[in-house]
Amino acid sequence: MSVKELVYYLEEVHERIKLSLPEKLRPLYKAIELKNTRAVLVYGQRGVGKTTFLLYRAKEKPFLYLSADHPLILAHPLYEVVREVFARGYEGVIIDEVHHARDWSLHLKALYDDYPERYIWASGSSSLLLKTGIADLSRRFIQIKLPLMSFREYLYLTSKILIDPVDLFNIKKDVFEVVKKVNILRAFREYVSAGTRPIFFEGEYCKRIQGIIEKTIFYDVPFFLPSIQSNHLRLMQAVFGYLISSPVPTINVTKLCNEWHVGKEKLYQLLSIMEALELLRIVRKKGDKSVYSKGAKMLINDPSVYYCYKGNLGSAREAFVVFSLSERYEVYASSKEEEGDYIVNGIKIEVGGRKKELKGADFVIADDLEVPVKNRLPMWLLGFLW
Repeated sequence: MSVKELVYYLEEVHERIKLSLPEKLRPLYKAIELKNTRAVLVYGQRGVGKTTFLLYRAKEKPFLYLSADHPLILAHPLYEVVREVFARGYEGVIIDEVHHARDWSLHLKALYDDYPERYIWASGSSSLLLKTGIADLSRRFIQIKLPLMSFREYLYLTSKILIDPVDLFNIKKDVFEVVKKVNILRAFREYVSAGTRPIFFEGEYCKRIQGIIEKTIFYDVPFFLPSIQSNHLRLMQAVFGYLISSPVPTINVTKLCNEWHVGKEKLYQLLSIMEALELLRIVRKKGDKSVYSKGAKMLINDPSVYYCYKGNLGSAREAFVVFSLSERYEVYASSKEEEGDYIVNGIKIEVGGRKKELKGADFVIADDLEVPVKNRLPMWLLGFLW
């Protein structure tokens, strides 16, 4: 297929995709301004809505959508494909999964420089994309991260209830009016177990999550690390599986190295990749600057994964708390267990159920709690931070 024929085909694909766009959209989309942004790189985990976001923001513009991991597109240099798109009169292009194109960063740079009046909006699946090709683009492309969906967004999409984001350290009491409008604990359980990505609208949420995890490990990892061996991929899968079910959110490095016949440096490298791909969230103590580190705690980045795999609920709670707080604040593991689990803005936090003891912490973030009680904050409230 020639490049011209390919663009004709892409026009047909674009029209089909526009017809399939969801009616209900994440409130976060409206908060991100792209009106006069010539070049943007949107990144985030699979299934968070990057494609929908870009198509929604370009719906009234003469833009053409293409996915760089499509086999027909991979047969041509990215520059040649986009040049033909512009020759057809389009003012802009949306390039999904841009990192799958060969020499993608060089092609984006050339397109940006050669077509100063055209728009180039691109997306990729993780922050690892930024580390592998963004150096030459940092002056040209604005970078936007789309996080997992918040509980605030979930409530809007499922109940049409929209409340402004909260500041955890300056909570306004009117946020708790939501308790009168909805069964907040039931809604929160539904969200945290099967609603952290807008793909929940499509059904079979856990099967989709399983597919995302497998594709990330067996498709994305080899893409970013071509020399990786199949044994290493299985090891990453084993680490992931162990952390889901373990009541202690960490791993035994020496044991894993012996069992899988890998060196410590290689294991730390694999953990670093899993963290960059947002499969894991490694929580470090303040001052831990080590490049290769398992941190103080290691959690699955998406808390809904624990529920899909029937994992440890204690770790699931901590995963949600860390995931939520990290979107707004710096989160560190406590240096002393008796003082709490985490430190945020100098405040010590303990995580647990509604009967969890305060110990030496300033606050308990408690599951199964509807409203604050003294130094106990309901866990669902953290889902309103963005």
